[in-house]
Amino acid sequence: MFARYSTLNLQFKFPAGTSRGVLLHKPSSFLILEKDGFTGIGECSTIPGLSIDPVDSYSDKLEELCRLLNEGYDLSTIVLDDFPSIAFGLETALLDLKAKGSKCLFPSAFTLGGTGIPINGLVWMGDKDFMQKQIREKISAGYHCIKLKVGAIDFETEMEIISGIRQQFSVEDMEIRLDANGGFNPNDALEKLEKLAVFSIHSIEQPIKPRQYEEMAELCRQSAIPVVLDEELIGVSSFEKEAILGKIKPAYIILKPSLIGGFKQSEEWIRLAEKHNIAWWVTSALESNIGLNAIAQWTYTLNSLLPQGLGTGQLYHNNIHSPLVIEDAKLFYKPENKWDLNSILI
Repeated sequence: MFARYSTLNLQFKFPAGTSRGVLLHKPSSFLILEKDGFTGIGECSTIPGLSIDPVDSYSDKLEELCRLLNEGYDLSTIVLDDFPSIAFGLETALLDLKAKGSKCLFPSAFTLGGTGIPINGLVWMGDKDFMQKQIREKISAGYHCIKLKVGAIDFETEMEIISGIRQQFSVEDMEIRLDANGGFNPNDALEKLEKLAVFSIHSIEQPIKPRQYEEMAELCRQSAIPVVLDEELIGVSSFEKEAILGKIKPAYIILKPSLIGGFKQSEEWIRLAEKHNIAWWVTSALESNIGLNAIAQWTYTLNSLLPQGLGTGQLYHNNIHSPLVIEDAKLFYKPENKWDLNSILI
């Protein structure tokens, strides 16, 4: 097997605002494995300020991984605990190589093109007009579940925007999810959640920053809005997972495979969550269509009935052309649409 990697700087179509700042572009690396005339590709995708992968040694680690693979090292001896995105890239590249480079990693009704995955419509932070414009677009596109980023602009303005949605759509017609990305202060987070609860909010992701276990557990106990753990799952060792879930007792957890080390790590979180009667769904993490494709195919095999967070494929000017399309608030894989990998296989 011959291994190498390439990089692509993904360009956002608009300033993507979160409580951690505004993203204009995002680099991704692609692990390329070649064997017996077939090519497997896996995406190693990080998010600045969120991923735990060390930035200063990232390219060195990719080069080291390629060298070890080219020298025939046993895969089980390669340690990538500090580089979860590279672990995800390696896992999916091997799956693609096994699938003879077809990008059909988990064959199913989804990859045959007939069945879609229900997804939420993501509304990014910005000024009031920008957010309302996004909401109108999502509603026009047929979404019945929208997710709003909150916690960075004026709270009263956010309340006004959410109130406007509820005045138009009942709980039965529109599910509203919120994502604070840790943007609330623990001192007044509960007060804010109580104010937001009047709008019949489905859930709120990571209201306060991670690793504040006592404060987060208290929020989960008292909040009128079900609390979701997101960033809390990143950088957690296997022996810590159950302790965190048992202590905090969230209503939901969100799985982002490229941030937590791949599918096997995600499946361990799911097993522990279900043991503690905690629900879950899967979200992509700003990958290109390479990573999104792998996550979507895996997600379909889990048979979740909840809308998933897999609508990020339309974010970039220069995304990789793929069979993934969004129709009627569902993500589909259309096999008649071909992959264009020229920007990666350089």
